[in-house]
Amino acid sequence: MSVLSARLRASATAVGVPVLACGLALAGLGAWTANGRAGSPSHMAVTKAYVYQSFGSTPETAAFFTLTNDGGSADRLVQVTSPDTTAPPRLSEHRMTSSGAAYRQPVDSVTVPAEDGLTMAPHGIDVTVRPKETWRPGEEVSFTLRFAHGKPLEVRAVVVRPGTETGRPLRP
Repeated sequence: MSVLSARLRASATAVGVPVLACGLALAGLGAWTANGRAGSPSHMAVTKAYVYQSFGSTPETAAFFTLTNDGGSADRLVQVTSPDTTAPPRLSEHRMTSSGAAYRQPVDSVTVPAEDGLTMAPHGIDVTVRPKETWRPGEEVSFTLRFAHGKPLEVRAVVVRPGTETGRPLRP
């Protein structure tokens, strides 16, 4: 009887430990989900959009967007398109060399954190654009922002003079 008892105890231990671990993991995930919106999809919106007017012979300028994500999952801005540009807009990041010179470095995507947002700025992330024609302050330029998981957003950015840090808020 002791041999049978030892075998049953060993079998119960071999099965019981993984079952207990799975149960604890499931309970933890359930509590995490019940505690908020964990796992809910991203919910993207644009609250500000502006583009700098280009000057002189400079063929490129920059567009800036303030993105909000009140969903429970982060998302990535992966592409920006516009019918008003001669070349596809490019996501880029402002960089500085050790000697103090500035340059733009293309980036493939930009993360928009869950329950947070992203504010593009001249000394950070922006969108490099080449206007088809001369844009004047107050005009609006059409853009489509595409995300890795969320649906695309159609946006109209107002043209402002360089150095203006904020465009006007978007109309509801």
